[in-house]
Amino acid sequence: MKVSAIKAILQNLETIVFQLPNGDFVPGHFHVTEVGMITKNFIDCGGTIRKEEVVNFQLWEANDYDHSLHPEKLIHIIDLSIEKLQIPDLEIEVEYQMASTIGKFDLEFDGKHFLLISKLTDCLAKDKCGVPQEKPKVKIGEWKVKNNNCTPNSGCC
Repeated sequence: MKVSAIKAILQNLETIVFQLPNGDFVPGHFHVTEVGMITKNFIDCGGTIRKEEVVNFQLWEANDYDHSLHPEKLIHIIDLSIEKLQIPDLEIEVEYQMASTIGKFDLEFDGKHFLLISKLTDCLAKDKCGVPQEKPKVKIGEWKVKNNNCTPNSGCC
């Protein structure tokens, strides 16, 4: 989800709810403690230099149970970040404290809740690293003999 999309969604919400990949919800008394732009310059395992940029939202919860972040306040925080940091309309990455480390998530909206979507690692240079292409999965019952002349010890099967 891009910054422009979250701003448009927030304009039509009364409350902000984030749902974790396991179905649990971020407690309603969370705060957005940071909005910023993260630039990652790196070289992949195939030798290609890459650059990724995302807008980062950091969610944090404290013992402040009497307050919740209202949509208009988050819009104000986003607008201030855009103005002061010159943030372009990039994809959003969300950080949230998990049990033992900070989780990083992509962001989607299901019409009611913001969904924190698990991020996965990947090899960006599979062709250069020798990572084999994924083989098609075939069910044994759907397999058909291509050559009817195939006999044992003929080398065709």
